[in-house]
Amino acid sequence: MSIAAGKTNRTSLAIGWEAAKANAVPAFILQGAMLAILIAYYLSPACADFLNRLAHYKETHGLVFVVIAAALAGAVVPELFVILFFQRGRPRAQNVRNLAFTIPTWAFDGILVDLMYRMNAVWFGDVVTVPVVIAKILVDQLGYNPFFAAPAEVLVYEWKNEGFSWRSVRRALTWEHYKDKIVPTLLATWAVWGPLMAIIYSLPYPLQFPLFSIALTFWVLLLTYMTNRFAGKIEADAPIALSVATKD
Repeated sequence: MSIAAGKTNRTSLAIGWEAAKANAVPAFILQGAMLAILIAYYLSPACADFLNRLAHYKETHGLVFVVIAAALAGAVVPELFVILFFQRGRPRAQNVRNLAFTIPTWAFDGILVDLMYRMNAVWFGDVVTVPVVIAKILVDQLGYNPFFAAPAEVLVYEWKNEGFSWRSVRRALTWEHYKDKIVPTLLATWAVWGPLMAIIYSLPYPLQFPLFSIALTFWVLLLTYMTNRFAGKIEADAPIALSVATKD
């Protein structure tokens, strides 16, 4: 019994480690790009002016901006990536079905993320200090993610991958599922989003969601890798883009 449990634990950790290794280079590129934006915001008046205008636009349009930005970043852009690079620019009916699922999924996720950023600003203040940034990261990565975001995102994609079977929903409420599927997803999440959240929370609140939207596209590709890997649809060493191209 303990041997089997140990094997399962190693498998769960291995999947998370595989995803982190397979996507280390694009993750570093993304984190580097976001860090460059952060540095430019504080050192370049022109960049700060542009980003502040973007923040003002977000604040002016509120929920509409959040929904459209999240849908574009989490659904439309990744699907266009698949069409352009893996379908030779030829759209298929499956792409429309994918978008019918991913657009509302990520639009709703965007609303929840923006709400979390707003609550963090209320709880800890819209200021950039080391203690405040650390507190917001802890709430995000050790509260929101393990208790809601990661389980919900994996559940939704598994539900879709298994033909919208309610059996997958019931299974998702078990500890075995959390240990086998959520734990490796959390490892990949922390590897990518830990550094990103330090960058995002080092900016004023109105800019946090726009920068989150930039990073969301990459995260959708990584999440798709994880859920398709769980379902055995791709090999452990398959590149992240392949996992998106083969989803059904």
